[in-house]
Order: sequence, then C-alpha cells, then structure tokens
Amino acid sequence: MKAIRRFTVRPVLPEALHPLSDLARNLRWSWHAETRDLLQSVDPERWAASGGDPVRLLGSVPPARLAELAEDRRFLRRLAAATDDLADYLSGDRWYQTRSSDSDLPAAVAYFSPEFGITAALPQYSGGLGILAGDHLKAASDLGVPLIGVGLLYRHGYFRQTLSRDGWQQEHYPVLDPNELPVVPLREPDGTHARVLLGLPGGRRLQARIWLAQVGRVPLLMLDSDVEENDLGERGVTDRLYGGGSEHRLLQEMLLGIGGVRAVRTYCRLTGHAEPEVFHTNEGHAGFLGLERIAELCEGGLDFDSALEAVRAGTVFTTHTPVPAGIDRFDRELVARHFGPDAELPRIEVERILQLGMETYPGGEPNLFNMAVMGLRLGQRANGVSLLHGNVSREMFSGLWPGFDPDEVPITSVTNGVHAPTWVAPEVFRLGARQIGAERTADAMTVGGPERWDAIEEITDQEIWDLRRGLREQLVLEVRERLYASCRQRGAGTAELGWIDGVLDPDVLTIGFARRVPSYKRLTLMLRDRDRLMELLLHPERPIQIVVAGKAHPADDGGKRLIQELVRFADDPRARHRIVFLPDYGMAMAQKLYPGCDVWLNNPLRPLEACGTSGMKAALNGGLNLSVLDGWWDEWYQPDFGWAIPTADGAGTDEDRRDDLEAHALYELLGQRVAPRFYERGQGGLPDRWIEMVRRTLMNLGPKVLAGRMVREYVERLYTPAAHAHRAMRPDAARELAGWKARVRAAWPGVTVDHLETSAASATAELGTTLALRVRVGLGELAPGDVEVQAVSGRVDSDDRLADVTATALKPAGGPDPDGRWVYEGPLALDRTGPYGYTVRILPAHRLLASGAELGLVAVPSEEAGEEAGVLMR
Repeated sequence: MKAIRRFTVRPVLPEALHPLSDLARNLRWSWHAETRDLLQSVDPERWAASGGDPVRLLGSVPPARLAELAEDRRFLRRLAAATDDLADYLSGDRWYQTRSSDSDLPAAVAYFSPEFGITAALPQYSGGLGILAGDHLKAASDLGVPLIGVGLLYRHGYFRQTLSRDGWQQEHYPVLDPNELPVVPLREPDGTHARVLLGLPGGRRLQARIWLAQVGRVPLLMLDSDVEENDLGERGVTDRLYGGGSEHRLLQEMLLGIGGVRAVRTYCRLTGHAEPEVFHTNEGHAGFLGLERIAELCEGGLDFDSALEAVRAGTVFTTHTPVPAGIDRFDRELVARHFGPDAELPRIEVERILQLGMETYPGGEPNLFNMAVMGLRLGQRANGVSLLHGNVSREMFSGLWPGFDPDEVPITSVTNGVHAPTWVAPEVFRLGARQIGAERTADAMTVGGPERWDAIEEITDQEIWDLRRGLREQLVLEVRERLYASCRQRGAGTAELGWIDGVLDPDVLTIGFARRVPSYKRLTLMLRDRDRLMELLLHPERPIQIVVAGKAHPADDGGKRLIQELVRFADDPRARHRIVFLPDYGMAMAQKLYPGCDVWLNNPLRPLEACGTSGMKAALNGGLNLSVLDGWWDEWYQPDFGWAIPTADGAGTDEDRRDDLEAHALYELLGQRVAPRFYERGQGGLPDRWIEMVRRTLMNLGPKVLAGRMVREYVERLYTPAAHAHRAMRPDAARELAGWKARVRAAWPGVTVDHLETSAASATAELGTTLALRVRVGLGELAPGDVEVQAVSGRVDSDDRLADVTATALKPAGGPDPDGRWVYEGPLALDRTGPYGYTVRILPAHRLLASGAELGLVAVPSEEAGEEAGVLMR
C-alpha cells in the first residue's frame, strides 16, 4: 500500500543534547573531523546506515540511546567542546577580518550557482561546477568572507546511477524531502515560510519557498517551487537538476537569477545581514539576476541605461565552458514570451532585455538568446577558470569586442581550487599535524602559503610510503564493497561473486579516472588498444590496476555507450581483478577514491577541459597526475611531480588518428615511465624516486590547488575592485556614464587616426633608442578628455601582426586646427631586439570604465596613414 500523505517525525532531544541539533544543521561537520567523529559516536551503526548524514542519524536514534547519552559525562564534555569550537569558528576573526584595509572590502558578496556540492547528505550537484561552488562556499567560510550562496533546491537532485546486466547506465530519481535534509525554512516574523514570486506569461505566478542551509559561516539560500499554490507544471520547475526542455530550463534560470535576488533581499531584511555590494554569477545559468537588479534601480527612479551601468559595476561573471555548445541558448521568442507586461519584469521593455543576450556579432546566430553573452554584457568583470581557459574564453567571446586582439578582451582568469579539509584524507591531515601541529596544518589547508607546506621536507620516506600504502588498502576494501553491491544489483547471485575478494591488490600501482562522461573527456581512450592495456594490467612484475567511475547525462546515449564499453571490458574474467567500474559516482565515493589512487589520469581533448579539479584533490593526498596539458595541469605541470600526455592536435590530424596517437603515448608513459618508477626500489627497500615525486607534489602543488587561494584571489582581484566600482556608481555617476557612453557611441564614426610621423630615419634602429611619435587625429564631436590615444608596440610576425604588446599613452600637444584635428605626441622606447613594430589607436576613456576595451570601440590608422610612418626594425 502507498501512503496518501507523508510526515517527518522529528526526535525530541533531551535538553542536554540540544546542541547536537545545531551541530547537525551546520554543514561545517562535513569538513570538520572532530564534529563528525562526535556525531558518529552517537550510534556508529546508524551513522553508517544513514550514509554519514547527521540529520537522518538523529531522526533514527532510539530514545533510550538518547537518554543514555544525556547522562554520559564524557560524551557531554565532547559535545560542549564541539559546540564551543563551532561558536568560535562562527564569531571569531578570520583572514578577511584581519585584512589591514577592511573598509575597502565588500560588505557582502552574493554568489549564484545552479548547483552546490557541499556534502552527499545534500545531493544538489551533478559534477565539477557544483563541487567547485560548494568548495567556494566552504573556503569563503574558513576565510571569513561574507558570502551569501544562492541556488535551487531540486526535489530529485541529480540522478542516481545503476547498471543493467549488460552494462547500460540506468537513472533513478529518488524523492528528496526538504524536511529530511540539513536545511531549515527561512521564516517571516509571523512564522510563515518566506517566499518569492515570479511572473509567468498570461499573468500567472510562480511561487517558491526559501530554504536555508548553513555552510559554516555562509548562508546558502535554496529556492523550491514544489508548493501547493503552484499548478502542477510550476511545481515541477525545481524537480531535477538539468532536466526538462528549453522552457523548463528557462524557468529554472529565471527563478535562480530573478528569484534569487529577491531571496537575498528577503534574507537580509529578516536577518539584518549586510546587503551584497557584489553579485557573482557562477556560469551563465544565473545571468537573469542582473535584470532583476536593473528593475530594482528603475523602480528607484533610474532609467534603464543608467541602471545597467550601476548593475555592471558590481557584477562578476565566471565562465566555465571552453566550447559554445556548453552554453545555454534559448530561442528569442521563448525569452520574449516570459517577459513584458503580462509576465516577468513588466516595466522593462522586452526589446531591451533581448538586446542583452542576442548574438549580434559576426559568427553569432541572431535569433538565439545566449546566457553567457548576457552574463558578459551585465558584468563589468569576467574570468575563466585557468590560465589556458582564460585564453580560450577571450578567443571564444572576442566577437563582443570587435577591433581588439583576443589578448585584450577583458576576461581574466582565476584558476579553480579545491577545499582541502573536505578532500584530504584524515590520515594525511594527522601526518601533517604530527609534523607541524594541528593548528598550522589547518591553516596550511585553508589559507595556504608555501611556507606552511615546506615542513613536508622533514617527513621521512617511510612515513610517506606507509601513508600511501594504507590509503591504497582502504580504497581496495571500499572498491570490493561497492563492486559487490553493483554486481548484486545487476542480477548476479552470491555464489558467483567469490572472485570479488581478489579484486585489486593494495600493493599494486593504482590509477584513478572518475568524472562526468561527455565525449571530450574520452573515458575509453585507454581501450584504444585493448591488448596493450591488458598487458599493462597483467604485467608479471609491474602490473597496474584502474578504478573508473562516472555518469553520463541522461540524454547522452553516446556517453552511455562509452560507459557500457568500459564496463564490458571490466567484466572480462581475465581483467576484472585489475580494472573496475563503480556506478553512482558522487562525493561519498570521491572522498575514498582520491586518497587511495597513486596516479590520477586525465585525458581530455585539449583545450576542452576548462580547469578540471579532480587531479587537484588527488594531489593533496599525494597522488601523482598523469594528464594531457589542459586546464590547471597546463599551468602548473612540472616533471618533478607528474607526467604530461603528449597531444596530437595538429590541424591535419583526423579524430581517429589523434586518439590512436595519444592512446599510444599513454601506454608508453604507463609502461616505460610510470610503472617502472613505482616498482623501482632503492637501497632501503623503498621506491625512493616515487616518494620524492609524492613529496614534490605536496610541497609544490599543495598551496596552489587550494580553494582558499582561489577565494583570496577572487576577493583581491575581482570582488574588491567590483565593490569599489559599485560604491562609485551612485545614481548621478551612473547617469553620467550612461550618457557619456551613448554620446561616444554616436560620435565614434567621426574618430580617426589621420597622420603619423616618427623620428626614425630608417627601418632599423639600435636597442635602447627612443623615437618621437607625432600623431594627428580627428575626434569629431568628442574632446580629448573622452579618449586615450595610444602607441601600441611589440614583436611583429611576417604578416606584421603585433604580439607581446605594450601600450603607451600619448599626450595632446595642440589643437583643434581649422579642420578640427588634434595633435598627440610621445616617446616610443625600443626595448627589445628583432622584428619590431608599432601602431597607434584611439580608445574611449572615462574614470568609471574598468577597461579601455569595455565599449568594444577602437579607431586605428588607415593603411595609407600606417605606410607613411613605416614599420620599425624589420
């Protein structure tokens, strides 16, 4: 029989145990080992049965056990210590509070993301984007950054994965009851559940409740549309992560962006939290938040253009995709239908909204509304998530800044990081604590700094090897348990599973590969030559073993076929003790997998991995990376602590040939360099050279791959400048900037570079020479205060294209003449040898611009004017 109504019956904790509820509801327990140990000790068996979820645990503990604990003085002392520690963590000064120029820092930052991977107990993530967002919140909490997270609460989360008998991925969507999750409702003063409203076409309304998850010091607001007042369709808006068709996704993103801003306003009103000065859009899904903020300012009396400038000043946009296909794009008419007089934001012209997202640039599709394009147009500051991805992003979006070389497109990069307290095995932490103390080890993992990691030099080889062997053994036991459960679920009987007891060996080189399964990540590259792989797995002296996990998108049959292909290979009785596929990859599995692997494998198509953080988590546990030079590995790889898989990405190489070449390179590395290094023993019987690579990994990569380093970069390079711009953009300043931009755009066709002169007598010159430039320019209806005239110089190639450029401002020296022309002059220092060249350009200039490229306007010499000045040093 099926229940017609569902209740959540909460336990009544004895008064002495009331602090347990606070500890369970603050998700700091998910990365704080002492709190987790205390919660586990409440009832170890039920803790295991709950999957390490303290809310479920406390809901299942018998009253007799609770009464026993309420009288247990030792337990109560531990409870008091954990409670005091949490209070200190929540109220004490941390990195952010000790900054010398506190008044310069943002009062608060709102951080929007479609998914958050905080803990397996709150399954609201699908992959790297969500885990990154969760690590961002945790690191912000550890550093004391006043962040407010904003997301959606999906009733089914992302799918759970099982395998059919023939290895085909199957999806299951368990129902998640918010009352059984570590979230609480945000309530109005009268006790009712706080809500936000969204307008829908035809004058209908979408309601969503606001739930609050406390991530250490950081509140995470999550919107849930499954409320009785909504129609069935609207109730399903937050049904599952990345499900449904275009309109479903559009409604999710409107709720996240527009509803999310309204949720932030509600939270600040109810709690007194400082209003955010900076809004951070983590990928384009939340881009509509800018529209809501424009609407707020228009309600306060600003016109649209002025409100747009005010909103841009305080907005940071992070792009995570290196390919246009990874961006959400909607049909123009679909977006238009959801805005306007009888839908959402009725007082803003629909055409103004559409202009923000349309691909109105060469190569764009003019009928599509692009969420990343809107994010870039609504954010004065933007970044990719690794140095290489920053380069790729500048190329990909260069159409928005015509006339500028990709290097000058105003998209910077902040390389992702991972939250060490979440991903580092307790055994690794304890080894560090024995060396430098628990407090310094915790600081090393949160704030970072290489000096805190140098102490690894003093740890003995034996200690490092014992640590790695112990972590590998734990992984072997975990794999056997999960593999047994998977085989049973696929239909195998107990009698035919005795072989699982021999799966993997704690003394064999262990390689991990776990991630989402889109085609570009090439899950099955290792299978290109199956005989060669089999030789590596079964080598009599230097065998390897591989643990693989990953989910394909439910609509991606190609990804599912890749999984099936690998599962069938792993089912082969000859190899099944050396290679396994574990279904249902998620945070709980990952926290065992990363520490237990000796080598982390990553072989995407370069440069399609924006950053990739799984290898960072392995590195923090002493795992070595074996990867294509893509994402973060391209930036930080050194042969001291890992291996680079060569890429065959020449223009003349077809896909099959490329995969064959790169697979061959992978086999060669594994067979000739990786495995021999692991099994080679020095005089003391230890793999000395391998252990040294582990040591270098920890010392060199440890401080770099931290989410704490990442968040500090965001604060210093993006959040603080955005807060300053936000404060400067008062209504009068916003009106001034909007009016100035309109005037400059209208007048720009009249801006010209008419004549160039130089003191160079010939096409060669000596290093150290300074040339005098004299330029005559036409500014039309603009004045010198509206522009900057620059000499741009650098190396030149055979086509006279400039590279490694330096821009030097020239100064007005006279004008206007009778023709309205101005003269600019300045020196040009020849500071490098070889082919060298220069040009002159004119850019808009205003004190409130973040970049000279912001308007996408530039005037350069005509070919005739350039020929008069000549090219230097060719």
